[in-house]
Amino acid sequence: MTRPASGSFTSSDPAMSTRIPGFTSTGSKRPDALFGGEEAGLPRRMVRASGCHVWDEAGARYTDYIMGLGAVALGYAHPAVSVAAHAATDAGVVGPLPPVIEEILAERICRLMPHVESLRFLKTGAEAMAAAVRIARTHTGREHVIGCGYHGWLDWSQPAGTPGVPAGAAVSGIIPFNDPERGRAVIRAAGNSLAAVAFEPVVLEEPSGEWLEMLRSETRRAGAVLIVDEIKTAGRVAIGGATERYALEPDLVVMGKAIANGFPLAVVGGRQDIMRAATRTWISSTLATEFVSLAAADATLDVMVREEVTAHLGRIGGRLYGGLSELAARHHRTVVRAAGIPEMCLLELNDRRSALLAGGAARRGILWKRSAYNFVSLAHDEPAVDATLAVLDEVLTGLD
Repeated sequence: MTRPASGSFTSSDPAMSTRIPGFTSTGSKRPDALFGGEEAGLPRRMVRASGCHVWDEAGARYTDYIMGLGAVALGYAHPAVSVAAHAATDAGVVGPLPPVIEEILAERICRLMPHVESLRFLKTGAEAMAAAVRIARTHTGREHVIGCGYHGWLDWSQPAGTPGVPAGAAVSGIIPFNDPERGRAVIRAAGNSLAAVAFEPVVLEEPSGEWLEMLRSETRRAGAVLIVDEIKTAGRVAIGGATERYALEPDLVVMGKAIANGFPLAVVGGRQDIMRAATRTWISSTLATEFVSLAAADATLDVMVREEVTAHLGRIGGRLYGGLSELAARHHRTVVRAAGIPEMCLLELNDRRSALLAGGAARRGILWKRSAYNFVSLAHDEPAVDATLAVLDEVLTGLD
């Protein structure tokens, strides 16, 4: 691997594709996950990104809607975030004492999100969700946890029978999204052993008020902790995520991805009395307090407030989602529906045509995820969205 003066990376070593089991360390970036396979002419690896554009190792430029799997809301290499990160790098990155920026950022988050009374920083969403579960178990003295949605790859969140996951460590139960009656039955069946219910507030559609009320009332009734998984939604549907948009009353929230605009940072926070349990168990990470991601998150939140980023995401995302709905109606033999919400959406297609759509879009310069979700950013504008919809229309026409 060489590093050109531009700061991007290039590689011509074919052996690189065999050194990492499964092609890449991030499962959702595999060629088969993105495009259904490794067909010729499709991008495999990237060398740099800026705004809403990505360049692959052959130098081709793409307009991107995958946006680091939703981790980037301001656009790649946002100048204010880059300046803050460079300054933190120059300051030494990490040291033997907790950095001042840790307390500054914690105070800022608590001011912006009143439902977060205290918090801990971690590096990844999966890690922060595991911390939330441990805090809930410590607080309640119970073990069982029920999930709804995708909460990462760690043992507690995987269904029984997952290879490598001990049966006793797997998630205790799963409730369906937006189904109050079935959810109530699963929660009540857990009885006095239930420590927590963790749920994603958006799963291909908005949550109903009845379902949200059921989760809140049933967890209170059971004496369990309600954990809102805001890893995808924080800093995107609102600065305070779905908790802010839908006026939720969580006990704990977990945030990640967009809060640091692609730098590795996650947060577990919530009610102060519950968060105190973090001091009665062991939750710690050497790099949870490195300077760079904390500084990047502080700069990201500053931009989000100053430039009203989530309003922009709703407006531009609404243009995209409206266009997808029109495409779904026009290509009804191929497209099942436009799903999700404006800030995070997709097209559901029949059989394996979603892979053909993603591949066809990539060959025309658009990186489009064939499953949940596609994301707009502050760097996307109306001309970019309109051009993208035209490309998707062209590809779908060929699939009809």
